Amino acid sequence: MLPNTPSIPSFESPIELLTACHDKVRRFASLCGRLAEHTARHGADDQARTAAAGIVRYFTIAAPLHHADEEEDLFPALRDLQDPALQATMQALEQDHGALDALWEQARPWLERVQQGTAEPAPEALALFAAHYLAHVDREEREVFPFATRLPDQTLRAIGERMAQRRGA
Repeated sequence: MLPNTPSIPSFESPIELLTACHDKVRRFASLCGRLAEHTARHGADDQARTAAAGIVRYFTIAAPLHHADEEEDLFPALRDLQDPALQATMQALEQDHGALDALWEQARPWLERVQQGTAEPAPEALALFAAHYLAHVDREEREVFPFATRLPDQTLRAIGERMAQRRGA
């Protein structure tokens, strides 16, 4: 008998998939803080270089796709619900995406240097980026994702299909 393993969300369940992406955001954002502490004590050793590479890969490739999923598909579908509070929240979250991108551009060079074996104190932008992202995904899950239950199944299927296309799946 196979052990119970959690099922991996598919594009057929786009909100579950977006939530799974948030779990990865939490993992990599938390890793930013641990990496800063690690490099301060141990330098840019193999463990630090591997961690930095994972963080860079996730926030350079997966995170922009996730933002596009929200901004190009989920949020426009939710706007059709015409809920004023939801509209304001989504607008603030889209602005957050821009702020996160700006913080990432400040934090990324340090991570790339760690990846290449250089250890120096982490920039303040790294901690700000991680903290802002953690708050951001919590807000999306609390204030936006519950509204997705009001979307028609056909709309959710279309969102999932576009997410798959965006990733070449």
